[in-house]
Amino acid sequence: MSSNTKIELYKAGITQYAQQDFAASLETFQQALVLDPEFGDVHQAIAHVYEKMEDFDNALASAQKAVECNPDDFLAHTSLSMFYQRKGMIPEAESEKAIAAQLQQDQPQ
Repeated sequence: MSSNTKIELYKAGITQYAQQDFAASLETFQQALVLDPEFGDVHQAIAHVYEKMEDFDNALASAQKAVECNPDDFLAHTSLSMFYQRKGMIPEAESEKAIAAQLQQDQPQ
């Protein structure tokens, strides 16, 4: 399958998420991961789907995978920080927050 297909699936999942159809969104995002298991933006989106489904263990695992795939993405680190905080893992949350802040500061204007 082409790269466009994974992007199309990602966009479709975002639309379903916006419509609050979280089960369909999760399924669509997972289809995109079949095509590209290292698609960090999809892992991050899945983390937020799990958050809406109140499955914070899977949200955290997906956010960790998003950071693995996109280590220079300050938004991925911000999300991971948030999920650590939700799990009561404050030192980890603070560490990720600091990484996110540094990455954002380092970005060219």
